[in-house]
Amino acid sequence: MLVNTILAVMWVGLTCYALFGGADFGAGLWDLLAGGTERGRPQRSLIEHTIGPVWEANHVWLIFVVVMLWTGFPAVFAAVMSTLYLPLTFAALGIIARGAAFAFRKASTRLWQQRLFGACFAISSVVTPFFLGAVAGAVASGRVPPGLAAGDVIHSWLNPTSVLGGVLAILTCAHLAAVYLCADAARTDSPIMVRAFRSRAIISGLISGAVALAGIAILHADAPELFHGLTHRALPLVVLSAVSGVSGIFLLYRQSLTAARGSAALAVAAILWAWGAAQYPVMLEPQLTVHDAAATSPVLAGALIVFGAGALLLIPSLAWLYVLFQRREDTPKEEPPVTNSPV
Repeated sequence: MLVNTILAVMWVGLTCYALFGGADFGAGLWDLLAGGTERGRPQRSLIEHTIGPVWEANHVWLIFVVVMLWTGFPAVFAAVMSTLYLPLTFAALGIIARGAAFAFRKASTRLWQQRLFGACFAISSVVTPFFLGAVAGAVASGRVPPGLAAGDVIHSWLNPTSVLGGVLAILTCAHLAAVYLCADAARTDSPIMVRAFRSRAIISGLISGAVALAGIAILHADAPELFHGLTHRALPLVVLSAVSGVSGIFLLYRQSLTAARGSAALAVAAILWAWGAAQYPVMLEPQLTVHDAAATSPVLAGALIVFGAGALLLIPSLAWLYVLFQRREDTPKEEPPVTNSPV
């Protein structure tokens, strides 16, 4: 009971990071593709206005997942960190570079500095989810065996399933960001930005669906165990994700932006839980199960107690932050209210 509870709590944290942190990464992609200094100014202003209050807070979920994995499943933590240290290091460097560049761009007064830090922010926002998706693909395809550095340091994360995971991570983050930015633009009374990000959300959603369909063949050939789990035990969640994704695109077409947000989030959450259901109870191939990898009962109980105490402080604080930030602007604006001159 304790083992499954810890696993479920950790997976909830992973889902929150995908939904909130993932949207932040996706915003960086749209920042990169916004265009030149003048043409891209309104889009970059909206992006900066949207993620500014929450981008640091969203990384709390990643820290939470890492700590829970380390505490609850130390054997899995050791195997993943020692085999996949290269993509994890690249992801960590990307997170650091992205945050530093975002902060420095806001403080910069010269155009060349804003362009330099803006490019660093945008590029880091693209490569970081790729490496995180590659890590997920390595674990899901069974290329991280138990033991310290027991897997291939290179081919464990440079393989068809990991590349698929990285590409889907980038596309999913981009889609979430575009859907969220649609509603944020509507809240600031920026119809031009609503149209711009609505079209991006629809296009990125269609591309994500096409890549996911193409990925079926990749998983069948490269990760047969995962493919079997997704098409059997986890099939209801896969169907739920597909239906939610299609519904989200339809809602965007109908300009039901708030409902589209929920539908897009459900699509991402459902596919994450489908991965977990497909692989359960095995955490690492060939046969390291959840119960075999778990820490002792006193450790698991202590972790849950600490989690409960921390959640009493953290969750209401984060919820209040999101609620405050989602309130509608009182004064209608054609473009987002940002005083800086982003790249």
